[in-house]
Amino acid sequence: MAGIMRNLYVITLALAGSVALTACQKPFGGDVRRADTSVNAIDGTGLSDIMLNAADPTEAVSYFSRSVAENPDRIDLQRGLAKSLVRAGENHAAVTAWKNVVAHKEATMDDRVDYADALIRTGEWKEAEAQLDAVPPTHETYKRYRLEAMVADSNQEWKKADSFYQTAVGLTTRPGGVLNNWGYSKLTRGDYKEAEKLFAQAITYDPSLFTAKNNLVLARGAQGKYDLPVMEMTQTERAQLLYTLGLAAVKAGDVTIGKGLIKDAIDTHPQHFEAAVRSLRALEANVSNG
Repeated sequence: MAGIMRNLYVITLALAGSVALTACQKPFGGDVRRADTSVNAIDGTGLSDIMLNAADPTEAVSYFSRSVAENPDRIDLQRGLAKSLVRAGENHAAVTAWKNVVAHKEATMDDRVDYADALIRTGEWKEAEAQLDAVPPTHETYKRYRLEAMVADSNQEWKKADSFYQTAVGLTTRPGGVLNNWGYSKLTRGDYKEAEKLFAQAITYDPSLFTAKNNLVLARGAQGKYDLPVMEMTQTERAQLLYTLGLAAVKAGDVTIGKGLIKDAIDTHPQHFEAAVRSLRALEANVSNG
């Protein structure tokens, strides 16, 4: 046992001496402290990926802004800044950032698609369409066709929109969001039955998608269907959906039914439902004045 301890002591001394010697020696080629703190060194820890996927969006913007300032030629950092700006909701700044990415010599077709996405977020539909037109037909991705469908919708090119939506659905294993978009397109065209079908499909793929649930209720209300469909929902969601259905009924002229649904929404909500209470008071005041 004493021999083992002695050997460990010798090894410890040897390691300590090695560290001390390394610390005393100057690295060949001069000072490398700058390299130790550079983005290249940080990238080895996957910090960029963490910033893109897990960090607070504002912190990510700050990180990539500093990194781009230090390394203006690196497209991966420019791309990270653009994506972070989108996450942070700074859409106009994101457009500028994506424009810089697309102008880079190493830009890809995916970058151009993301640029088009940023343009759509700021309502620049024509420029977004121009960017998508510059993407070759061989570049077949879910995001590309989802955006193509949205642009076609904005131009009221319904057949093209339906074709693009259908293609996008086939290119993803998680089509809930695009099915919801497609359903909303049908809703705006007045095709309520088809819209209802698409919203129901969206919820099947993603039961947590409240937007699709709300849109489904709107599509049903437009057809005079004033009952909630069977689907997964929390008590708060149920109250909000009853409220949406009540407003749809009032808009359709079925005021008595609408008032009843809004009362149900107030009773169902686990907390005080201020918006529904105000709407009910307004309806009762109108009836009294009428």
